[in-house]
Amino acid sequence: MNVALGDAGVVAAFVAALTAAISLIAGHVRDDEALRRTGIRVAWVVLGGAVVASIALERALITRDFTVRYVFENGSHRTPPLYNFATAWSSLEGSILLWGLVVALYLSVVLVKFRKRMGDPLVMWATVVILVVAAFFFGLMIGPADPFQTVTIPAGFIDGPGPNPLLQDNWLMAVHPPILYLGYVGFTVPFAFAIAALITGRVGEGWLLETRRWTLFAWGFLTVGIILGAWWAYDVLGWGGYWGWDPVENASLLPWLTGTAYLHSVMIQERRGMLRVWNLSLLCATFSLTILGTFITRSGVIESVHAFSESGIGPVLLTFFGVIMVVSVGLIGWRGDELRAPGSIDSPLSREGSFLANNVLFAVFAFVVLLGTVFPLIVESLRDERISVGVPYFDRMTMPIGMALLFLMAVAPVLPWRKASGELLRTRLEWPAWAGVAVLVFAVAVGARGATPLLAFALAGFAAGAAIRQIALATRRNGWRGFVGRTNGGMIVHLGVILIAVALAASNSYLRQAEFTMVPGDTVTFAEATFGFDGLEVTDQSAKRVTAALITVDGETMRPAISQYASGQTIGTPDTSVGWTRDIQLALIALPDENSEGVLVRATSQPLIVWLWNGGLLMAIGTALSAFPTRFHRRPTDPVSAPVVSSAAAG
Repeated sequence: MNVALGDAGVVAAFVAALTAAISLIAGHVRDDEALRRTGIRVAWVVLGGAVVASIALERALITRDFTVRYVFENGSHRTPPLYNFATAWSSLEGSILLWGLVVALYLSVVLVKFRKRMGDPLVMWATVVILVVAAFFFGLMIGPADPFQTVTIPAGFIDGPGPNPLLQDNWLMAVHPPILYLGYVGFTVPFAFAIAALITGRVGEGWLLETRRWTLFAWGFLTVGIILGAWWAYDVLGWGGYWGWDPVENASLLPWLTGTAYLHSVMIQERRGMLRVWNLSLLCATFSLTILGTFITRSGVIESVHAFSESGIGPVLLTFFGVIMVVSVGLIGWRGDELRAPGSIDSPLSREGSFLANNVLFAVFAFVVLLGTVFPLIVESLRDERISVGVPYFDRMTMPIGMALLFLMAVAPVLPWRKASGELLRTRLEWPAWAGVAVLVFAVAVGARGATPLLAFALAGFAAGAAIRQIALATRRNGWRGFVGRTNGGMIVHLGVILIAVALAASNSYLRQAEFTMVPGDTVTFAEATFGFDGLEVTDQSAKRVTAALITVDGETMRPAISQYASGQTIGTPDTSVGWTRDIQLALIALPDENSEGVLVRATSQPLIVWLWNGGLLMAIGTALSAFPTRFHRRPTDPVSAPVVSSAAAG
């Protein structure tokens, strides 16, 4: 039943997506309202099919229907309920089904949001693009990524292996992938409107107002997803880090970088009508990078703790990526004359000038990350030789860009549009500059050393001073409404970024790590903390046996452990003592054996890590506040087609 139900849902969604797209195009060409209405009704079947297929897969996992190959390879009676539920997206086919479900949800929101405007060619073509994307992913599920393949249960079979043990060790597994997908897939909607604007020739500023919030929410979900992924890596892998420039990590960072650039540069187009080609290119690039990221993580071309096993969908995804690039570039070239901007930047010392510099830096950042990620794949495909681009490359290349972006975060908020005088700039930057000096002096006073981290702290204080100045002025004028709107919500996002920058600089520059062997009763001093080993504790759980070392750290008992799963796999589970100024993490590396009576423990001390997660939370709050309209924005009668009425709040 699960197979029949799942297959029916996938096929229904695929057929409905194609049928709806064809009906909408035919209705537009023939000016046939009946065909358009039919297309809209059929489009709702995409959501219905996606939901049915998702329920069927979850039902197969919950009932342990091992006749479904996906359950046979990933399910187990011993898997706890939360992780059994999350197994639906822990492997290749299930992750593609999640992609399809999320794009179907976005499609349904578009259908509701624009239900009275489906006669508008811009909305119609945008809907068609989303339907084509949905058809592609449901087509994958009919072909090489079928989650409902069947298998004959062999004689003597008792239970499946369950999901990867690393995906059963932290609750973040249940929330990180869906949130990341809401960001990844969410960029489909602004991309669809960009393509629709190019097809219809309505490449002015009218379509930007409606799609801005779609981009903002997709970017916000992607931001939270990346932060949760870093938290998972920090809390589960036990290596003392949270970001290793892994290709899969980079795959999510790339669209975030181009999406961030777009959110800044689109304000120039709304205000001055400039950067039309650039903004359309950024949207198309952002969506293209989500497809490239899907290829990197799901084709099996790279080896990573985050990646899926080798599969046959790689060439199909790469072809789809190529089609998107060709269509996007072709349409932009076709509309080249109409995309010429009516204005130009009057002065580098202006809001426009700073945003343009910001965009150049984000573009360079994205290129550096993309080059380091795909270069090994290109070399392997051409020379059949595996090479790796390590952390030193990424750190060396991205650190100067990050410093420059912090500087721009301080300067940009105080700049007016068109042109700023030197006197105005000095006046507005005085307090932010003093804030930077104060932070630098404080950092030195508490023992911080090293040119790179001290420069990062000073620039962070400088940028924070500019953001706080903007918020203070806004709240003085408008009370609590000073926290709401694109400009002020954006400043809160900036404060979150600044907290993350400080946490990155401190934790990377002042990380201390050591390994030591301990027997019961031993005491070790490390990083101004005292560690005492009290013995081992063994706990049998449904899916694993957990052997924990009881280690007292300055009066607090910590339990780093090694878990032995029924499948025979063994993983370590670190334990972390979280503090406002530093974290201490313990990882159990080895248990006693015939060669040693003691346990081998790795201790890691990192300052200010907690502010990385707090910065991510602040970015999420700022994103939500940025989505609210302010009284300065006047919405036109038809936001999709009418020109935007710019305002001072547009920046």
